[in-house]
Amino acid sequence: MTRSFIRGRPRRAASHISARVAHAVLGAVVAVLWLVLPGMTPDPGTPAGAAPSAAAQRQEVEETATADLVLPLLALGAAVVLGAYGYLRRSRRTRTRTTPGGPRLGPSGPPLAELDERARAALVVADDCVRVGAEELDFAAARADADAVAPYARAVAAARAELTEAFRMRRRYDEGVPAEHAARRQALAGIVGRCAEAGRLLDEEAAGFDRLRDLEEAEGFGGALEVAEARFRELAGRTGAAEAAFADLARRYPPAARAPVVGCVEQAKDRLVFATARLNQARQCADRGERGRAVAHLRAAEGAVAQAGILVGAVDRQAALLARAAELVPAALTGAEAELAGAREQAGAAAVPAGELRARLLHADAVLSVVREELTSGPYDPLDLLHRIVRVTAPVAAGRAAVLSAAAALVARGAVAAAADHVATHRGAVGAEARTVLAAAQDAQEADPLAAEALARQARQLAERDVRAHGHPDAAPGTGTAGALLGGILLGPDPTEAPPASYGGPRTRARRTPRLP
Repeated sequence: MTRSFIRGRPRRAASHISARVAHAVLGAVVAVLWLVLPGMTPDPGTPAGAAPSAAAQRQEVEETATADLVLPLLALGAAVVLGAYGYLRRSRRTRTRTTPGGPRLGPSGPPLAELDERARAALVVADDCVRVGAEELDFAAARADADAVAPYARAVAAARAELTEAFRMRRRYDEGVPAEHAARRQALAGIVGRCAEAGRLLDEEAAGFDRLRDLEEAEGFGGALEVAEARFRELAGRTGAAEAAFADLARRYPPAARAPVVGCVEQAKDRLVFATARLNQARQCADRGERGRAVAHLRAAEGAVAQAGILVGAVDRQAALLARAAELVPAALTGAEAELAGAREQAGAAAVPAGELRARLLHADAVLSVVREELTSGPYDPLDLLHRIVRVTAPVAAGRAAVLSAAAALVARGAVAAAADHVATHRGAVGAEARTVLAAAQDAQEADPLAAEALARQARQLAERDVRAHGHPDAAPGTGTAGALLGGILLGPDPTEAPPASYGGPRTRARRTPRLP
């Protein structure tokens, strides 16, 4: 993929223009000198040693004075021309230096706070577009071959890459980098530009994606409806199994162990209630020949089914994570003890151990003692035990026990996945800050699991704060519509007229309107 910041007119063209201007100025100076110099040289027809007349002397004095004035004036004129050109070029570069698609900021641009809000909104919209694009692409792949789907999958991947870079820029901005006011304005412009590019990539493929799905025709619509109904039936069965799995977690583990998935089963049922109504409406509208409304209802049902799958999968994943963590706890304890023993040996070799190292070792011993007591006394949260073992050992660990790395990766994977699921199923209320921190957690997951876990926990807290501040949408109870609005399945506050989110960027994602009479 060609990066957005190297698109457009090549820089070499600008350098060619600068060279041509410089050559023109230099040529003008040389031409004037060529005209002036002959008057400054002595006349070859005058005999050597002959005394010039009085008139000739006066003429020579006047010509010399004129030549003495011409050269400084020419130098001054050339300096003025070159200085003016450099000033104009720098001014133009300052006005236009930003990412393609972003705003061009001049000295009298909008306030920094306004640009900040614009960047936050652009991140939310772009993130929603990428998420929805991936969801609908999954439904399209169920009926189309891989080659037909490939261009649209590449568009989603390219848009996600632009969005990832925008989130990184936002993260640095939130950390105070860059610090200068002008540079911070340019950073915000760059974020908006990246998000605009992500949306453009999806907008360009929206029409072709519609032709691929062919939902406006009876055959394409009927096939897509069958896929959605089949997935609905599968999830209805899995929801019952997830409910039983959650009840089993409640019997085996304390409340903290199942806290990341509390309410997931109920929300999954809510999404499936909404999907049921929309699938029925889609079929009824198709029977009446109201193809536009049928397609809109089908897409809303697909969005609800996709989120129900996320919620049901979260319960299954948490059960698997807890089981794996329970297996790892004894080995992690042994590995932690080996790390502490190695740290003590190093401290002994240094004659007198440093006070800070001694304090860390004492603290680690105390924490591990508590972990052993919880492990033998009754129900415990295995993920939390691993979290404490890894955290308390990390300051003195030297990589002697590989099991600690595996434990850290497991804990981080669970925290990041839980935060990502919460954002995905509540994206109608979650703002840019939680999404930015989540993106940072996903970035750090492989290189620094401890940092990734901390960031994921922070992202989850920020997302929950946003949902509480947003409140419960005003919709008819028992229909699942409130959950669809909260989940961003429907775009807009009015559930009777809100279009479903579809594959595409900001210009095209709301193209499937219900077309109510």
